Amino acid sequence: MLTYLQYLGSDESLSFLRLFRYITVRSVGAAATALFISFVAGPYIIRKLREFKAAQAFRTAGEIGEKLAQDAVAKAGTPTMGGILIFLSVSVSTLVWARPNVYILTALTVYAGLTLVGFLDDYLKVKKKNSRGLPGRYKLIGQTLITLTTLVLLLTCGDVFSGGEAQASYVAESTLQMWVPFLKDPVIAVMPLAFAAIFLFFVLAGSSNAINLTDGMDGLAIGCTVTAAMAFGIMAYLTGHKVAADYLLLRYLPGSGELAVLCSALVAGSLGFLWYNAHPAEVFMGDTGSLAIGGLIGAIAFMIQQPFTLVIVGGIFVMEATSVILQVVSFKSTGKRIFLCSPIHHHFQLKGWKETKVVIRFWILSLIFAVSGLATLKLR
Repeated sequence: MLTYLQYLGSDESLSFLRLFRYITVRSVGAAATALFISFVAGPYIIRKLREFKAAQAFRTAGEIGEKLAQDAVAKAGTPTMGGILIFLSVSVSTLVWARPNVYILTALTVYAGLTLVGFLDDYLKVKKKNSRGLPGRYKLIGQTLITLTTLVLLLTCGDVFSGGEAQASYVAESTLQMWVPFLKDPVIAVMPLAFAAIFLFFVLAGSSNAINLTDGMDGLAIGCTVTAAMAFGIMAYLTGHKVAADYLLLRYLPGSGELAVLCSALVAGSLGFLWYNAHPAEVFMGDTGSLAIGGLIGAIAFMIQQPFTLVIVGGIFVMEATSVILQVVSFKSTGKRIFLCSPIHHHFQLKGWKETKVVIRFWILSLIFAVSGLATLKLR
């Protein structure tokens, strides 16, 4: 919205408004706005969630063991659905500071759609007072519909707000390419539509569910989100900057730099939420936050041609999801468990690590993974 103020800069007395043309300036503005909204709206939203008795439902002792169940008792009554605060701060600041185009439209559509799915899941958990929530098949249906909507937007709406037919054709062409780290050319120049849809589903659903699994300790998932969002914000900026993209042998995607504004808002919105989610948490993000943030990061990675780099940048999320898969496969095939409990952060908790130690060490690893992901841009 504010980006249009740059056109008033032709008047010498308003020349300072030309600053709004720069993505870096607007990224800082988006971050400041998201942080401000978090601090102002946070106490109000938390108070309302408490009034609605939107308390987090925990798994039973039979599911997670006596020790973890006892630890959960101390958190009983803490409200969930705090992802609403993150969604509000990120969406409003993005709409205010980002130049609207197909990338922003698609990212916000994915974010809104998965926020709705997560909200329904949390609502059912609160209403039924158990940890089951929305049946898995309905989550998959929601993720599938959002995947198809994402693909349709990218293939048909590339000319939204600017660019015309040429830009639309360019966005559609790049959407059907598959890039992997360390290579300077796409491994698949044109993916078949069915394959592209399946691939995009695995990126969105995989990222969404991985962050959802990570959200099991105060500040863990949202802290790791900060480093991942920072990494993809930098990648989005470089991808949308022709000189930088050519130098790094990246696919130049005009307009994708606007996603850096959204990522800046996500970083600040996450930090604002962490203010309330730090141990001992005043509010949990719930599936309203974790499912949506995961899908949003996955969508951004796909749009800027970095879906496989997501595995590196989101290393913590991959570890968490893999630990669950290995645990299930091992128990069903051999009757034995690899970890004391999964996801893996609970394994370390049962090993005797304090919750804060687990969280801070995972944050450190997340930062290392994010930097490693950025390093792949130069290694081609």
